[in-house]
Amino acid sequence: MPDDTDYDKLLDEFGADALTDDQIERFPDPPHPLVRRGVYYAKRDLDPFLAAAERGDTHSIVTGVGPSGPLHLGHVVPLYFAKHVQDRTGAHVYVPISDDEKYFTRDLTFDAVRKHLRENLRDLLAVGFDPDRTRIVIDTADADALYPHAASFAGDITQATVDATYGTPENVGQSFYPAMQTAHLLLPQLVHGEHPTLVPIAVDQDPHVRVCRDVAAKAKYKVRKPGALLSKYLPGLGGPGKMSSSDDAPSIRLTDDRETVERKIKKHAYSGGRESLDEHRERGGDPDVDVAYQYLYSFFEDDDAEVVRLAREYRSGELLSGEMKARAIDRIADFLDAHQRRREALGDLPEELELYRLTEDERERLRADPLG
Repeated sequence: MPDDTDYDKLLDEFGADALTDDQIERFPDPPHPLVRRGVYYAKRDLDPFLAAAERGDTHSIVTGVGPSGPLHLGHVVPLYFAKHVQDRTGAHVYVPISDDEKYFTRDLTFDAVRKHLRENLRDLLAVGFDPDRTRIVIDTADADALYPHAASFAGDITQATVDATYGTPENVGQSFYPAMQTAHLLLPQLVHGEHPTLVPIAVDQDPHVRVCRDVAAKAKYKVRKPGALLSKYLPGLGGPGKMSSSDDAPSIRLTDDRETVERKIKKHAYSGGRESLDEHRERGGDPDVDVAYQYLYSFFEDDDAEVVRLAREYRSGELLSGEMKARAIDRIADFLDAHQRRREALGDLPEELELYRLTEDERERLRADPLG
């Protein structure tokens, strides 16, 4: 089951540019595996962000969470990437939580969304962001700070743009949400003033950034267009293609224990191996479609020489599919063990969360006239 996505065609369609070797080398040392191995493969306005990071000037990353269910591995990848950059450059990280949007777009009650929100927040805090440089902003809880800006931006987003970008909305909440998302992506600049920002997202989410960039281009807002770092899809267990929590394919949740990870990967992870042992020894496997290998390559094996060795031995037939799965099980389970220990060590959630909320001074800046 190869990933048939034409990633170059998407760049042509969206008008984005491929990541260059020079830009990869300019990422904080060492560049994250997602960057140096080409999972993040394209960008918009990346150079100003890299230059600000090199100079020690203000720069920020925006990456959000939508509380529609338990978080899985696909959700956590951009969060840990943002932490990697923050640890090395001092980047501000803003994490907007779109609890209202999940009510508009999913068949969920507000009570169900709030339940997911509480659990998602524990996972978010377990990532270990620097509380002095990280802000978690919740749409319904921080509406006083967000809504005036969203209302202002809404006047510059036509219904035709919403329809072209998101499809025909089913309700007025969906029609309005692009304005709130624009407020999310511009939030660091609304707090700290004009500066380079970066939004790491899957390539199919780029149209949402383009809506924001069109609004930000209007001189009256005194902000820069947010940059974007676009990634290829991380595969679900069922095979290459976008990982999703909204279909029937199994996913590895951040709360899964080692035994559950082992069971899910052994039973469900799509294999690039051959149908028989003899055939695999003779013809070798295909790491490009093997989900266990793709997990290791993208995120869970930091050693570049090791991922090269694994691919080489798999193609030669020396390494078996079961052995590749066993390596992925160990790496993923170790990662989740560490994440869960931090999660369990959190104290009272409201007390911990308060460290990451907007300060009163920041709220006052956001409550000011959006047009200055």
